[in-house]
Amino acid sequence: MKPFRAFLIEQDKGSVSGSFVQFDESRFDAGDVLVRVVYSSVNYKDALAASRQGSIVKRFPCVGGVDLAGIVVRSAAPRFKPGDKVIATSYDLGVAHHGGYAEYALVPGGWVLPLPESLSLFEAMALGTAGLTAAMAIDRMESNGLKPESGAVLVTGATGGVGSLAIDMLAGRGYEVVALTGKAEQAEWLRSLGAARVMLRGELPKDMKPLDKGLWAGAVDNVGGEVLAWLLSTAKPTGVVTSIGLAAGAALNTTVMPFVLRGVSLLGVDSAYAGFGVRERAWSRLAADLRPRHLARIASEQPFEALPQVFEALLAGHAHGRTVLRVAQAD
Repeated sequence: MKPFRAFLIEQDKGSVSGSFVQFDESRFDAGDVLVRVVYSSVNYKDALAASRQGSIVKRFPCVGGVDLAGIVVRSAAPRFKPGDKVIATSYDLGVAHHGGYAEYALVPGGWVLPLPESLSLFEAMALGTAGLTAAMAIDRMESNGLKPESGAVLVTGATGGVGSLAIDMLAGRGYEVVALTGKAEQAEWLRSLGAARVMLRGELPKDMKPLDKGLWAGAVDNVGGEVLAWLLSTAKPTGVVTSIGLAAGAALNTTVMPFVLRGVSLLGVDSAYAGFGVRERAWSRLAADLRPRHLARIASEQPFEALPQVFEALLAGHAHGRTVLRVAQAD
């Protein structure tokens, strides 16, 4: 195999940076499925990993990218053969194992899933880790009793990848969705995805009560911190709240009152190391009843070489929705 392009994250005297390099298969990590990567995607975690702002990468150097979709070149895993279209998301990809920001990736077979027949490689990466996480959150809430007739569902961090996809999925399932965001200029876009109402973060009360009026039957929270505490205090009896992110902080200043007086459930969702069965179920639903109706509005395509600029926009808070990277041609 000839050398190929890869976006390599390196550390020098404590400073982390990423750049395009020529890579070859002698530098691959252990794996048994060689994939020609056609698309990858850009998650906030990816942007942090390649910058000085985060300590995401567990070993250096490391090819970035927690998501990839492409075509099998060779496989020692019996489930796959050359020509199969496949996807792989998270686990240690782009963190402790060379990831999807390369024209080829060698991946352990246990991390690889066949591309659902109803999805294209582009659509799989428009969903990616963000879509997987949103689907897992909705699946967990519904397994804990949430139904459209239960009441409104709030989605925080609404303009991000998980948030925007969750809005589309929930609305498609018949839920009344309320979007919470700090970006007033994106309100109409959020409504176009299915949000019945858009709340701005400035509308949240300054003095939060440990138990306030019940408003939400469910919630997908990408923010954490005080927003999550407020969500719990305003959840309806038997409400279900999923915790996915911590953009506003990891601390949770709350009381047991929502849990013991209203029977509220707080469900943690981690898609990074979810079991194979959980992933299969989520991807099956993403290709069926949870398939977003407005994926073209949520996802945009960028060439591989635009990756550094995409990172800058994401870290500066100027991005919304999902960015899909075209790494190579499908044919």
